[in-house]
Amino acid sequence: MEPESVPESGTSGIGRRRFLGYVLAAPTLLTAAQLGPAPGAVAGIPSPEVTELVDLNDVMTAAALPTSNLITVEVGRDGTVSFALPRAEVGQGITTSTAMLIAEEMDVPLDRVRVTLADARPELVFNQLTGASNTTVSTYTPIRVAAAVARGRLLRAAAVELGAAVGDLTLKGGVITGGAGGNCVGIGALSEKAASSEPQRVSVELKERREFTVIGTPQNRVDALAAVTGRKKFAMDLDVPGARPTMVCRPPTINGKVRSVANLGEVRALPGVTDVVAVSTGVAVRAETFGQCIDAVRALRVSWKPGSAEGKSDETVLRELRAAELPLGLPPVTPSVEATFTFHFRSNSALEPNCAIADVRSDRAEIWSGLKAPIVAKQAIAARLGLPQSAVTVHVTEGGGSFGRKLFFDAALEAAEISKEFGKPVKLMWHRADDARQGRTHPMAISRVRAAYLGKTVLSYRQRHTSIATDLGHGLGEVFTALAAKLPVGDIGFSETFFQLSQSMPYDFGVNSRLLSETDKGFNTGSMRNVYSPDVTCARELVVDRLAAKMGKDPFAFRRDLLRDDRARAALDKAAEVGKWGRAMPDGTAQGIALHSEYHSVNAVLVEIDCRPETVDRPIRDGVTGPRVTKAVIAVDVGLAVNPRGLEAQMMGCLMDGIALTLTSSLHLRDGHFLEASWDNYFYTRQWNTPPELEIIVMPTTTGKPGGAGELGVAASMAAVACAYGRATGTMPTRFPINHGTLSFEPKPTVPPIPQSPSDGRNHAR
Repeated sequence: MEPESVPESGTSGIGRRRFLGYVLAAPTLLTAAQLGPAPGAVAGIPSPEVTELVDLNDVMTAAALPTSNLITVEVGRDGTVSFALPRAEVGQGITTSTAMLIAEEMDVPLDRVRVTLADARPELVFNQLTGASNTTVSTYTPIRVAAAVARGRLLRAAAVELGAAVGDLTLKGGVITGGAGGNCVGIGALSEKAASSEPQRVSVELKERREFTVIGTPQNRVDALAAVTGRKKFAMDLDVPGARPTMVCRPPTINGKVRSVANLGEVRALPGVTDVVAVSTGVAVRAETFGQCIDAVRALRVSWKPGSAEGKSDETVLRELRAAELPLGLPPVTPSVEATFTFHFRSNSALEPNCAIADVRSDRAEIWSGLKAPIVAKQAIAARLGLPQSAVTVHVTEGGGSFGRKLFFDAALEAAEISKEFGKPVKLMWHRADDARQGRTHPMAISRVRAAYLGKTVLSYRQRHTSIATDLGHGLGEVFTALAAKLPVGDIGFSETFFQLSQSMPYDFGVNSRLLSETDKGFNTGSMRNVYSPDVTCARELVVDRLAAKMGKDPFAFRRDLLRDDRARAALDKAAEVGKWGRAMPDGTAQGIALHSEYHSVNAVLVEIDCRPETVDRPIRDGVTGPRVTKAVIAVDVGLAVNPRGLEAQMMGCLMDGIALTLTSSLHLRDGHFLEASWDNYFYTRQWNTPPELEIIVMPTTTGKPGGAGELGVAASMAAVACAYGRATGTMPTRFPINHGTLSFEPKPTVPPIPQSPSDGRNHAR
């Protein structure tokens, strides 16, 4: 959405580059943006597609605009430019892209920009929620405006200092040069002179795209050196006085509760153990080392109450889903393609285990954790502790991965509760097995599709997606509530609103509809990367392949002919061209191609897969073999790519997610518990699953602003792999991951199938 601009001087029209900003009262230069809702923000050309009127990213951007003036850029006396980013850096590279925006507008070196993460700031409301690939979209203009205001103030201060007109000055590399003698002055020396003792409203003009020297150029991550040398600080790296390692003995079934503990005294006496207490999620143990915590957790003898998924298994959940499915309507009188696809539970565990530090006192609390919804976390923690929000400080640390997992603050809330019980600071870490078994999962779902056709025309497309309920209690639901009157989706619930605002139909398929039905809130679910899109898109693209076959058309040509958007067609063409679509391949191997559009961006993926017996049955120690993706080509158009190198890295990660979701990674539910416990038996994409050939093409675009990127490629990658598998085997896959049913889980002989504390995580796949 376009922020509100002000008329160019002497005209009555609306300028495209002039914006209002503020110089704030501060000892050194501090500036912010003044932005409001875009005129006609939720209006548009009438279209049968809701997402062409307004999509999820538009809604989140509109919700963030009213507090954009609270996001500030500060120039320090040392010549550095500081910015506290109100979003969470969890590996997606937004600290780098944010630094690039500031460096561009201020003409300062990229390495002189310092981007940190802001503490929870309730006054930011919806401007401190990281999700749906929205960060760059919604902060692109506010950050640039604040930086441009700072640049203008520095130039005016330099004009006084150097005795020159502002128009005769040049700012480059953080140094302002000009005047009769060609004198120069650094921006650090001007930071106090450019500051203001009271807020001032000013007008600024942003650079045109043709003037960019930083935005749109490939840049290494600003935190790359710190990451590879181990100097980057995550929650567990912080040294908070008195915070000792803490872990929790968790129930054997999902959300079980402690009934009694038989040996509290015995465990308290173990070496290094300082505290043991029952809490709402299990039995917490605090010790001098994490190793001592693990020993104590394993030694506990706990009697557990039933959990929220007691007795449930994959089969019983599937029956629930089928019972909750919405009807497709009467069968068509014309030929049709109909299929039902099953998607199993998948773990949303990030590479960094859940962790948080909490120091709770009688009158205050301080929390450190990687949080994507820190305001909601602050509110929940204050309520749990019985403290006013003003007494709770929540620090946002960088996170080692998320993809939606860190929208939930489970560890931070738990750490606060435990610290209050102990009366001491704690450094809480979940065991890897804890998150697989008790953490957030992508919900199990079925997707039923029916497409009617006649001749070479698709007359209608209906999709009914039925899912275990997705928890949206991390802040997105509140966004929908706040903007409900402006959304063209009617009076529907949070999940259905999310669904309708994120799903689209890129093909000219006549009358089409997509509806969501959710059931069973007994599972801990989350907004895993792309939320509904991978499953919904995978089902759709497989049906597209089947329609093409029924009509005797090539899958690529069929898609191309029916695409409604030129950007999508260009991306599809590029993927097919670079991937040499249609080349001759041996039996048992095949190409697959798929497309996904979301968040004003499009992505086409072509893959080649090898399903020959010698590949499927190859021996891999402690691993899952099966088909292998041997080549992938990704063509992506996100509008203006602020950092193309960062975008390439994101798309590579999307492909790995897509391969895993299609072929190997899922959770097996049995008797109310998940069998997988760690990366040894949760089979995410391994090195032997990755394609030896990978090419990523960032499409040139005329779109002047960025679109969403971080979540975009998972759906297209999953769908392309599924379509390739179908063509290689001659059978359309209908269950994902494809080898879910071929995995069997057998405990090691000395370990019971479900240990008293699942934290020992020693169930293994055979």
